[in-house]
Amino acid sequence: MTLRIIAKLDVKPPFVVKPVHFEGLRKVGEPAELAYKYYQQGADEIIYIDIVSSLYQRKLLTPYIEETAEKVLVPLGVGGGVRSLDDFSNLFHSGADKVLVNTEVVQNNPDLINQAAKTFGAQSVVLNIEAKRLPTGTWECYTDCGRIRSSKDALEWVQEAAQRGAGEIVLQSVDRDGRRLGFDLELIQKVVSLVDIPVVAASGAGSLDDILAVARIPNLGGIAIASLLHYDEVTIHDIREFLRNHGLEV
Repeated sequence: MTLRIIAKLDVKPPFVVKPVHFEGLRKVGEPAELAYKYYQQGADEIIYIDIVSSLYQRKLLTPYIEETAEKVLVPLGVGGGVRSLDDFSNLFHSGADKVLVNTEVVQNNPDLINQAAKTFGAQSVVLNIEAKRLPTGTWECYTDCGRIRSSKDALEWVQEAAQRGAGEIVLQSVDRDGRRLGFDLELIQKVVSLVDIPVVAASGAGSLDDILAVARIPNLGGIAIASLLHYDEVTIHDIREFLRNHGLEV
């Protein structure tokens, strides 16, 4: 599987923000401008997550999504506050190519995965996971920017979601998010080994070496990068060249 390099935008409209542990938000730019910047650098995809829509129990603000979609010619995945098939439809009409779901399917209606996959195709349904490691050595799914526990075992949930028709997984770590201390490699390896759909690793990139370490996991589908790009420490081109120089296909 050829590895995709993906730029991840955590959005609290009208700005892209960068949280630590999903808290302590710092403004880093506007979503359309940053999406275009990373598209120009060669990003394979853009992920746009409205990180407060579920928390505030409001719909995604589609004008910002439309503006972002107009700027890029690569797949755009959008998530945050998705609760119904109508929400899927509205996001596709706003320019999204994929829709990420988390809170609704974890807390209330897992059948939404089945319904969306049947209606729009599995390739457009992405399970967004916020996993937190427990003292027992297992991982629990969290929602609402890592604030709310679900009692769902993350490894069991990824398998169930894949069986329900999810076509891809974006795997975030509550423990690693924004800390730039490297990815939770054990979690990522376990999830990749359990499902036959692409897994995108997110949360933890603090250096090119961190990206290399996760890129070496067999069958990983992609790596989502935020802080390193937002603070101009590396470019998408830098990441590609570094991985290629270490023998990886990107």
